[in-house]
Amino acid sequence: MKTTPLEFRLRAWIYLVVYCLGFYAPWDRLLHLDRNRTAWLWLASQLTSHRWLSFTAATQLVLIAGILCALVAAGLRTWASAYMDISVVKDRAMHGDHVVAAGPYRYLRNPLYLGAFIHTLALTLLMPLSGAVFVIIIIVLFALRLIAIEEAFLNEKLGEPYLAYRAKVPSLLPALTPRVPASPIQPKWTSALLGELYYWGVAISFLALGWRYNSLLIIQGVIVSLGVSFIVRAFIPSPTSNQTRLKPDRL
Repeated sequence: MKTTPLEFRLRAWIYLVVYCLGFYAPWDRLLHLDRNRTAWLWLASQLTSHRWLSFTAATQLVLIAGILCALVAAGLRTWASAYMDISVVKDRAMHGDHVVAAGPYRYLRNPLYLGAFIHTLALTLLMPLSGAVFVIIIIVLFALRLIAIEEAFLNEKLGEPYLAYRAKVPSLLPALTPRVPASPIQPKWTSALLGELYYWGVAISFLALGWRYNSLLIIQGVIVSLGVSFIVRAFIPSPTSNQTRLKPDRL
């Protein structure tokens, strides 16, 4: 097996650094781009300036969009993780013994990366506007880089079966109907929920604390969720050979 590229092994930490830079936005200390506005308030003010909604209604609409993004991201990632052993999903190495198309993998090849991006959209609402723009650009570019790395590995390791799967199933934009027959895989919902606990914690933070209209409270919920997820991750065992399946995307 070829050595896993460094950026893939460190992908979780790279995502974390990018998010921290987005929240802190150090460039704003020099350029004063954001004038203490979060992306949440900026979007609400844009809706208000066009006289589409009152500021209160616009603020609520953006919050609802954030809640939906957080819930969809958590649900999509959990659905994807349920069909892959969570130790493989969280592992720092790339895996792939044979093609297994089940659950969301019948509709798109990279549901975990898509879930991570939708989750990013929710988080950026809490960031300064310039930080939000920075994070969206970097996360998109980095995710595309990771997809290219992993799919090149799978092309080489699995050959024709994966190429046939790749030809039928879109990468990030889900198909409306399944593109391949279902593999006989039983989902592991409990381990998937535990493995994606951070994403559910963020969704709950938006849902429970968002109505206080205080982004700092939601950020505190995000931090707590991250801490809990690190504790849970410490108890996830390393993947074994009989657990290894095709995993087109991970984070």
